Amino acid sequence: MSAIMPNVIAMKGEFLQATWETIYMTLMSAIVSAVLGLLVGVLLVVTQPGGILEDKLTYSVVDKIVNLLRSIPFIILLAVISPLTKFLVGTTVGTTASLVPLIFGIFPFYARQVQNALLDVDHGVIEAAESMGSSPMAIIFRIYLREGLADIIRVSIVTIISLIGLTTMAGAIGSGGLGDVAINIGYARFENDITFMAMIIILVLVFAVQLIGDWIVRRVEHN
Repeated sequence: MSAIMPNVIAMKGEFLQATWETIYMTLMSAIVSAVLGLLVGVLLVVTQPGGILEDKLTYSVVDKIVNLLRSIPFIILLAVISPLTKFLVGTTVGTTASLVPLIFGIFPFYARQVQNALLDVDHGVIEAAESMGSSPMAIIFRIYLREGLADIIRVSIVTIISLIGLTTMAGAIGSGGLGDVAINIGYARFENDITFMAMIIILVLVFAVQLIGDWIVRRVEHN
């Protein structure tokens, strides 16, 4: 091992730290983005034309904001919202500072995925609930979220995997994590074994998320 990846052996501590930083950035931004994305996704579904709380103005404004944020390349978003990042956390570098652009970069994507998942819920069930006098909140929790739970989990898996990719991009410009190790150490110093090992660890994280997510989906569908 020392002959194949000498630089990796010498940087075991740095790899452990970078892996933890990547997991930290992914988990923290995923939790906040899940809350925001779920709220926005539900809002888009219920306020759309023909929705249970139809409001064309609200739907139009929120829909355009989501489209706008989704259209900004993440590397540019990092720079554009750096003043907001500095205002919120006091700095624009480091793992904690990276959470702000990561959240803004991923929650609009997740919101759109949630919207699409909820639109697949059988509209006949919703109409039946309305005819029985169910309130909008009851329909949201008992119909939309319950019936669409498996699909929401599926899009959550896709979102987390995308988020892992964004953390590596953020790492390349100073947020730490495996992206920082791969680019600023492995690539910059022509130490290819470091870049390769960072890639392997990222792939392991992605496969772990996929396996856990698939297991949860099977349990939900079974129940």
